[in-house]
Amino acid sequence: MHSDNLPTDTQPAIAFLGLGVMGYPMAGHLARSGYALTVYNRTRHKAEQWVQEYGGQLAATPAVAAQHANMVFCCVGKDEDLRSVTLGEQGAFSSMASGSIFIDHTTASAQVARMLYANANKQGIAFIDAPVSGGQTGAVNGKLTVMCGGDQTAFKRVVPFITAYAQAVSLLGPSGSGQLAKMVNQICIAGLVQALSEAIAFGQRTGLDMKQVLDAIGKGAAASWQMQHRGESMLDKQFNFGFAVDWMRKDLGLCLDEAKRNGALLPITALVDQFYAEVQNMGGGKWDTSSLVQRLN
Repeated sequence: MHSDNLPTDTQPAIAFLGLGVMGYPMAGHLARSGYALTVYNRTRHKAEQWVQEYGGQLAATPAVAAQHANMVFCCVGKDEDLRSVTLGEQGAFSSMASGSIFIDHTTASAQVARMLYANANKQGIAFIDAPVSGGQTGAVNGKLTVMCGGDQTAFKRVVPFITAYAQAVSLLGPSGSGQLAKMVNQICIAGLVQALSEAIAFGQRTGLDMKQVLDAIGKGAAASWQMQHRGESMLDKQFNFGFAVDWMRKDLGLCLDEAKRNGALLPITALVDQFYAEVQNMGGGKWDTSSLVQRLN
C-alpha cells in the first residue's frame, strides 16, 4: 500500500473505474463538481473520450488509477468484472493507501461485496457496496438513488461526493446490504413492469384509448414510476431508455440465486425472468425493461 502524497478530503483525488452508460455520466458529475479525477476503462478509447470532455487523467490499469486516490469509485458490469478491477497485481486494491475508500456502484452479488469488504479491511481500506437505481436517465441527470452497505464512518465521508450524481443516498446495513436492497428494488420493478404490460395489452384489446386511460388511472391508486415514465412510450413501442433486458436478466439472476440461499419465495420474479428470456429470443436483449409488453402483442 502506498500512502505517499495521499491527498486529504479537503482536496480529494478521485479515481473512477468503468465508464459505461452509467459510469461515464456519474464520473462527469464529479468532474463538474470540481474534483480532479483519474479514470480507467477496459476499452481505452472510451476513457480517452471522457478525458477529452471532462479533463483529468487517464490510467492504463486500475492500480495506476487508484495509487494516489483517497476515494476510488467503480461502476462495472458484473461480479467477475468487479473482481478483475480490484484484485491481483493490476487491481485497485494493490495500490490503494490505508485510509482510502472504495465505493462500488456495480450491481453485483452480496457475496462478492462481503468478500471484497473483508479483503479491503485487511489492507486498512474501507469498502462500500453502493448499487444504484434510476438507469441511464438518472445517471445523466444526476438523480440516482444509491443503496449502501458498509461502515458508518466511511459512508459519512463519501456521501458529499455521491450527491454529485444522486438525489438519495442511504446506508442500509453492513457490507452486502446495498446489494440486497438493489435486489429488492429489481424484484419490485419486475412485477410492476409485467403488470403494466398486461394492463396495456388488455386495455388495447378492449378498444380503449390507452393514453387516455393511463392518464386517468395515473392519478389514482394504480400510479407508479413505471406508468408515469414508461406507459406512453410502451404504447408507442419505444424501448430505448437505457436499462437493457440483458442487464435486467443478470440482476434477476442475482435475486433468484440469493433467494435459493435465504429460502425466500419469488414465484413472480422467476416467471418474469423467463418472460424477459422470451424478449431476448425476440432479439430484444438491448431493448429497455419496458419491452416486456412486446411479448403480449
